[in-house]
Amino acid sequence: MSAIQELQEKFKNGELEYKKFSEICRLLGVTGKSERIMVERILKEAESDGMIVRDSKNRYVRPERIGLVKGVISGNERGFAFLLREGGEDVFIPHRALHGALHKDTVFVRVVAGERGEEGEVYCILSRGLKKISGTYYRERKGGFVEADEKKFSEPIRVTGGKVRAVSGEKVLVKITAYPEGRCPEGEIEEVLGRSGELFAEEDAIILSAGLAGEFSQKVLASARAAAEEKPDLTERKDFRDLLTITIDGETAKDFDDAISIEKTEGGYLLGVHIADVSNYVKRGSVLDKEAYARGTSVYFPDRVLPMLPEVLSNGVCSLNEGVDRLTVSCMMRTDEKGKVIDSQLYTSVIRSSARMTYTSVAKILEGDEEERKKYKNLVGMLEDCNALAKLLSTRRSARGSVDFDVKEAEITLLDGVPEVKEAERTPAHKMIEEFMLLANETVASFLEGYEMPCVYRIHEKPAEEKAAAFKTFLDGLGIRSNLKADNVHPGEYASVLKKLEGDPRRRVVNRVMLRSMSKARYSGENIGHFGLASDCYCHFTSPIRRYPDLIVHRILKLVLSGRAGEAEEFASFIPNAATHCSETERRADDAERDVDELYKCMYLHDRMGQEFDAVVSGVTAFGVFAELENTVEGIIRIENLPSDDYAFSEERYLLKGKKYSFRIGDPIKIKVVACDLGTRKCEFILAEEQE
Repeated sequence: MSAIQELQEKFKNGELEYKKFSEICRLLGVTGKSERIMVERILKEAESDGMIVRDSKNRYVRPERIGLVKGVISGNERGFAFLLREGGEDVFIPHRALHGALHKDTVFVRVVAGERGEEGEVYCILSRGLKKISGTYYRERKGGFVEADEKKFSEPIRVTGGKVRAVSGEKVLVKITAYPEGRCPEGEIEEVLGRSGELFAEEDAIILSAGLAGEFSQKVLASARAAAEEKPDLTERKDFRDLLTITIDGETAKDFDDAISIEKTEGGYLLGVHIADVSNYVKRGSVLDKEAYARGTSVYFPDRVLPMLPEVLSNGVCSLNEGVDRLTVSCMMRTDEKGKVIDSQLYTSVIRSSARMTYTSVAKILEGDEEERKKYKNLVGMLEDCNALAKLLSTRRSARGSVDFDVKEAEITLLDGVPEVKEAERTPAHKMIEEFMLLANETVASFLEGYEMPCVYRIHEKPAEEKAAAFKTFLDGLGIRSNLKADNVHPGEYASVLKKLEGDPRRRVVNRVMLRSMSKARYSGENIGHFGLASDCYCHFTSPIRRYPDLIVHRILKLVLSGRAGEAEEFASFIPNAATHCSETERRADDAERDVDELYKCMYLHDRMGQEFDAVVSGVTAFGVFAELENTVEGIIRIENLPSDDYAFSEERYLLKGKKYSFRIGDPIKIKVVACDLGTRKCEFILAEEQE
């Protein structure tokens, strides 16, 4: 047993509780200087990992023994913060109790009695969350400071040095270099991005602050070119090149992960989902692999893409382009007449896509557009079979309790540098591909679980009891009957609520509040099922060009298919950390994509100041009402700008109610745009005169 394992075991058994360094050395029988240095290093690593902390007497102790709670700080521009912790409610932390902790820092907190009930006090800081941050530079007589764009990072950053100089009012990226006790953090400017308030300077600031990787190094690019030039071995692959296969993607897509094929059989269908075999080119442990793992995912913005893999792979040899041979992993699923999978086979394969189709074109064909059906007459029968099967699959998913949310998404484009925002269209073609990918993901996950192989599962926990109870209270307030049991919620209960409200104007508000009651899906090495999909076993298999978890799944799957299942065990220790890392990179990408979208939406309304729009109440707080336009752009009407009334806020009912006026999520209103701040990405509205 190694020294670290012995130390961990002793802490686990309680043998090292309340022990000082000298006592630990004596207990371990350590006397030499080199051994003491090793023990000291191990203890420091254990401290940084949060396994142990030091108490007021400088003794090492497990944090839970002295009532400490671990979590991440979520700051507030007014100075206070909350501790976000997994599996528990957020803890309020007043400014005086932060003790130097800042937004996104990982900390231990002691929960104490406060003026308004329980509150937290930071015990120690485990790690700093933000190493670099964007903001606006302001020059002073002596030096200057950066006010962070992230308002939750409430402390200004004192600029103390560095080679890059900025002019007051410029947008900059600052690297934090020190956290002096009792003073503002210090840093140095790394890059000047442009004038504050300029669209692309603000966008660059978001991307750089998120720590997203941009250009690939020359070493990675050279490795990608070499991989792309390798001649593939087709001898052991199933040859599907004569099979009618097509890709269906958006008009502007350049990388095609998936292709489909279908055959109408006597008792149902034979559906093929063919996924790019990225693992053939990105070898585990290679330079390419390490870069892909670090990025975790591709990130998509209105004006650019930050890909997980270099273009020579993502848009080249890995992309299932029309008319060329491409390596794939194929999932062939035979269904009965009701869409139930009765048999499936998985292969390493080679295909040649017959056509690069778009969602728009396929939707027209399915809707009976004569011109489009004539143009693709050789595909009409195939697409009609696909649509018929997709409807069967959707019906089966609905019957088992899968929750289909009505989530509005924005389609943002740039026209001559000016943002245009509209609600993204979701056609039957989108739904068809979605059903096929869901089915393939489930089939592969079940296959690996059946072989008891390690796997990166996509899991979605059931809603926390308190959130489910709050949702039930909300439904009761609307007079909507439900069978929800907060302590043991089933997805079918959520699905039945939405189904019951089809055609009801309240469905939209219920859908929104339901989403807020649910946890976020994530990756895990343990299969606990996917609540939203009502699936017992689910993983991501269908997008290895842009998601690293899919790449892991492909590697393990190919080991099983090649008769080397025993080698897959080496993934067992890797997967838990990889799942956590990929969940984090996904959240980072999602946050950056959302922030950039909000920036573009803000710029869109900035050019429409003073105009009036129909909207719907999308959120209600004690300080005002949020309103969303038809194209998903959102802003706030502050309470002081609402009609004069004696308002009271009901959090449980999502209601701001006065004696004469009331506002609830889902209410239609008419607004006027009065302010847009690109720096904060916030828009402000007032009620239109007609509405008042």
